Formats: sequence, structure tokens, C-alpha cells
Amino acid sequence: MQTKRLRTFVTIVQSVLIVIMMILVTSMIFQINSLQGTARVINYAGIVRGATQREVKLEIVGQKNDDLIVYLDEILDGLKNESRKYNLVRLEDEVYQADLDKQMQYWQKLKDEIYRVREYGYEATDIVEVSENYFRMADETVSAAELYSESIATVIRYLEIGTAVDITILILIMLFRSLEAVRIRHRNSQLEQKAFTDQHTGLPNKGRCEEFFTDADLMQQPVGCIVFDLNNLKVANDTLGHSVGDQLIENFARLLRNAIPAQNFVGRYGGDEFMAVIYDASREKIEKILGQIQEDVQEFNRLHHGGSKFVEVSYACGWVLSTDFPDCSFRVLFDKADKNMYENKLAKRKQRI
Repeated sequence: MQTKRLRTFVTIVQSVLIVIMMILVTSMIFQINSLQGTARVINYAGIVRGATQREVKLEIVGQKNDDLIVYLDEILDGLKNESRKYNLVRLEDEVYQADLDKQMQYWQKLKDEIYRVREYGYEATDIVEVSENYFRMADETVSAAELYSESIATVIRYLEIGTAVDITILILIMLFRSLEAVRIRHRNSQLEQKAFTDQHTGLPNKGRCEEFFTDADLMQQPVGCIVFDLNNLKVANDTLGHSVGDQLIENFARLLRNAIPAQNFVGRYGGDEFMAVIYDASREKIEKILGQIQEDVQEFNRLHHGGSKFVEVSYACGWVLSTDFPDCSFRVLFDKADKNMYENKLAKRKQRI
């Protein structure tokens, strides 16, 4: 229950972080666009400051320049109200707007002085003093625009930091989810392995063995099926106890798994019955495997003979090759191997009699 709540919480946090990131990125784009517009405003505000001084100097030396006055009028109006012609935006900053209003009002006074210079000469006017005052006002306007630009840059930095933190947390969440997915896959693999593993021998159980019956691709290659039946299990259980019988099963399972090459399948099909699937099989290959099993069993019995509660390992087996029965299913192949095993078991009983 706690794990489920944690996953739900992580999912909610992840969704919230994604929304926050979208907001942060959108805000950052908006602020960057504003910063670009602010840069042009600062540039043109500086142009006004310098161009006005040039206009005053020209008027003092008697060179009229009405086009420059018109140009300055257009720039100031664009700084105040935006201008498509000069690609200017309106800065929504109270200090900047207040300084710009003072500058524009004083610009009218400066223009009046310029017209007086034209009529009476500059010595009879206050053009120099008015020009200096105007320059200081223009300088204050530029400074206000720069401060506003810096405030936008600061906001962008904070947005960048917020976005970086947001992305970092999202990455950590994705890593957590990846690790959780690996853990779940590992747990499911363990559960699946446990579901198809015989707990007593460690070999695949009957359920895993029966999966071969529905494997259509298996019969596309030469395979061999060997069925083993362990003898003496009932005698061991009835006379020496189930623990001895269990040990007998374990011993036989270990002997089979060690003798049959690892690339082939060995499983416990039932209580005392085992099954092997030999890939890329041939008669010689299966006979070699069966010979190795017989040698290992004989060696095991020899080494443990005479031990306390020792029960000799004895078995019957039957096998078939898929190449001997074309177009049949593995289920049919198994049944034929099982039939051969019982015939081998009966033959060994007759030999003992």
C-alpha cells in the first residue's frame, strides 16, 4: 500500500513539475523577447541623446537640419508609443516612462530655443544651457532603460535556475522510475522463475516442461526427447522415510543436470519422472549423453555404497528423435519417449527376475 502511494505521489509530482517547466520555459521566451526589444530601446535612446547634441551644434554654426528634428520627433514618439518603422517597443516601466515624459517635454523647449537661434543667433539664447539640461535628462532615460533591462535579465536568470532545478528533479524522478522498473522486472522474473522452478531439485517444474508442448518453433530443428523414471523412490519413502526419498530425487536430478550439456533442457516432470530436451540432436549425440549419465550414476553408487540409509540410484529411460517422426508435435514425441521408457522399465524388471 505504501509503495502504491509513493508511486502515485511521484506521478503527481512529475506532472506538476512538467507543468511548472512549461510555464518557466514560456515565461523565459517571453522575457527574452522583451529583453531583445529593450536592447533596441536603449540603443535608440542613446541615438536621441547623441543626435540632439549634433543638431544643436549644427544650429549654432548656422546649418539648419529640419530632417534631423523630424527624425528625433519620430524616435521619441516611437520610444513612448512603439514604432513599427524603427521596430521599437513600449517599455512598461514607471521610472523609464516618467523620465521619458520629462525628456519629451524638455525637447519641446529645446526646439523652441533652436528656432530662436535661427531668428536671433545663438548668443541671444540659452541654447547651450538648455542643451546640457536635455543631455542629462536623456542620460537619465537611457539609465532607466538599462536598469529595466537588467531587471529583465535578472528575471531570466531566476527562470533559468528554476528550469534547471525543475529538470534536475525530473531527471531524478525518471531515474527513480527506471530503477523501480528494473526492480519490478527483477521481482517479476524471480516470481516467474519461482513459478516454473521445482523447489525440491531446483530444476524447471512440470509447468515449464509442458510449455514445450505448445512451442511450434521447437520442431523446426532436430530435437531429441528423453524421459527418465527414477526407481526405488517408493521403497525409499516406505522403508527409510521421505527425507531419504527426497535425497534420492535430489541426487538423481543433480546427476542428470551435470551429465547433460548445459545448452540442453532438463526438468522434473513429476514425482519420480524427469524430462530432457536435446537440441540439434542426433542418434550419436543422445547415445553419448545416455552413456555419460550411466557412467556418472555407476560412479555415484560406487562412491556412496554402504553409507547410512543409502539408496542406490536406478532409473529407466526412453527417447526418440524428431527426425524419425516428421510432422508430429512435441507432445506426440514426448508420449513416444514415455512409452519407450515404460518398455525399458519392464525390460529391466524382467532382467532382475
